[in-house]
Amino acid sequence: MITGIVVALVEELSTLTTKRLKKGDIDFLTDNIWVVYSGAGSENARVAAEALIKRGVSQLISWGCAAALDASLQAGDLVLAVSYVDAGQERYGLENKDWVNKVETHFSKQLSVRSGTLAESKCIIESSLDKAKLAISTGAIALDMESVAIAKVAKLHRIDFLAVRAIADPITMDLPKAVSYAIDENGEVMLSKLLYYLLLHPGDLPGLIRLGLYFHSAKNTLKRVANEIDVVVNFKSLTLSTT
Repeated sequence: MITGIVVALVEELSTLTTKRLKKGDIDFLTDNIWVVYSGAGSENARVAAEALIKRGVSQLISWGCAAALDASLQAGDLVLAVSYVDAGQERYGLENKDWVNKVETHFSKQLSVRSGTLAESKCIIESSLDKAKLAISTGAIALDMESVAIAKVAKLHRIDFLAVRAIADPITMDLPKAVSYAIDENGEVMLSKLLYYLLLHPGDLPGLIRLGLYFHSAKNTLKRVANEIDVVVNFKSLTLSTT
């Protein structure tokens, strides 16, 4: 069984591999675990997932960070999705939730883990007000830009799917405007543009520092899961024992 992991951002990718990949590149973590750097957004994620399918993967994972839509979720909490809501408000459920249940049971011994509905966003959601509105309209506990697209590919090809997402910004946080200003087409922050924006808007600095700390917590969670990636991908052999 070959597992394909789709990762949107370079910083998220760094929790799995030290290699510097270009958009669309595949790294072989092991013979049976492959990771592709997709770039941000649903279309990039869909293309990357389809490329992995063509290469012969038999299950897919969406890996990275997410924004909280539930007030109880804090930065660094691990979110596993059991259902999805796309940007058009169409809902999808996992046909096989066994993978989610077993991974949740395993990591709940060491991390704060929640399972629930994951929503799709077509862009970065900056304001806490907009996140609160999405929470009400979708019933989701978190959102990202790629997982639903990857889930749809998995459903189309009738293979198992898992979303592994760590919370990077709580629902109450308004993202600094500098983030949207400095982001490129792949969802990466361009340092030169970020510094230029901060020069003109120094009041954004505290928010950026706070976001950096939150993102660091999310990355630490992903690294802890990555340390047991063999356990994650071999879900069919996991037990639900609490010993």
